[in-house]
Amino acid sequence: MPAPRTVYDAVLQAARDVTKLGCALDAEMLGTALLGSVYTVATDDRAAAVRDFVGRFLTATTDPDTPATATIREVFATLVPDADGATEVGHAAEAPPWATQLGRVRPTGCWAYGDVYGDQTSYLVTFAYEDSSDGGPEHAVVALVDHNIGITKDVFVATSAAPLLDQVREICDADELTWFRSEDPGRLRDEVGRHLRVTDELGDLPSDGSLSTDRALAAARLALLPAVTTPPLTEPAGPTGQKLIRDFLASPEAARYDLTGGAAADVASMDFCLSLVLDHAASLPGADPLRWSPAVAGLFLLDWVHRRAVLDLDDAAMMPRVVRAWSAYSTGRRNLPAAAVQETEDALEELIPEFARLYTTGERRSPATAAVAQLISEGVDPNDSAAIDAWLEANRDE
Repeated sequence: MPAPRTVYDAVLQAARDVTKLGCALDAEMLGTALLGSVYTVATDDRAAAVRDFVGRFLTATTDPDTPATATIREVFATLVPDADGATEVGHAAEAPPWATQLGRVRPTGCWAYGDVYGDQTSYLVTFAYEDSSDGGPEHAVVALVDHNIGITKDVFVATSAAPLLDQVREICDADELTWFRSEDPGRLRDEVGRHLRVTDELGDLPSDGSLSTDRALAAARLALLPAVTTPPLTEPAGPTGQKLIRDFLASPEAARYDLTGGAAADVASMDFCLSLVLDHAASLPGADPLRWSPAVAGLFLLDWVHRRAVLDLDDAAMMPRVVRAWSAYSTGRRNLPAAAVQETEDALEELIPEFARLYTTGERRSPATAAVAQLISEGVDPNDSAAIDAWLEANRDE
């Protein structure tokens, strides 16, 4: 077989046996996998790159010379209906009988499940073809939204819905650190779509999962759900800002870790460390200061605080007390189960020694943080611009 001359030839070669597939779902799975290669190599708006590619492919194959070409055109037009020329692609007489079922599905159920901390939520939608004999089995689209980084971290299409749904229910029923519920279709579409648009702009995609290969089919299916009409879920309002700080400092948790009534130096370090905990919370999607978990604690103690703040020895010594107290306070305020509280406490006992090591080595400091740390170590006030200019002049050669 001669080597493909163009990328379109390569697609046609990969899809040469599409007419031999047994149902519409198999063809749509092949089509989304092929488009996944375009999604992976795109450098900016990946969804737009896939849409543009499909439009150019349809233009380049306007006169299909084989049933396979005609069929894969129809598959691509079904998966990316907003591509240029997609609405003009008709049904070829020589296409397999199942081609009439491409995209002809209806949603049969919507659910959500996740961890009690609020770190991640998975959304699951099942779909059935109008004619299952040609279309294929009831199948499911699952999307994982990561609330710590604000993206749809993975999507995948399961070709058998019932066993997957049963497995998810069984796992959630057996684990008190997870929850499971029916979900409003519009809210599900909105949540996944908003976070997926962020994912589409990433320079580097998450390395695990089926995001690239299944994205086109998952998006086409989710687009069949109604637009959101229900308001976002909100938690009961609690104290924020200075009121939240006062509430924390008056709490039994703050007293347990001796964060009140200390010497002036201790109070200054405590205030600084607490401000960093709250600043980190504000930097996360949702900006909920009470959403604390092993994952959030790890992001804070092992990465964010080293890149964004300069701690002196007093601050570094105070930080473990502050995070232990804040962990106990926040998990209590959110009424997390005892197992979640214990898991978070156990995680902190592993994270704090590594925090201390990273503080000592400085290996996670950003260049800006490292520069400020050096200024302070040499007695230069970072708030004194004249002193900084003098230091830069003295160290120009270095």
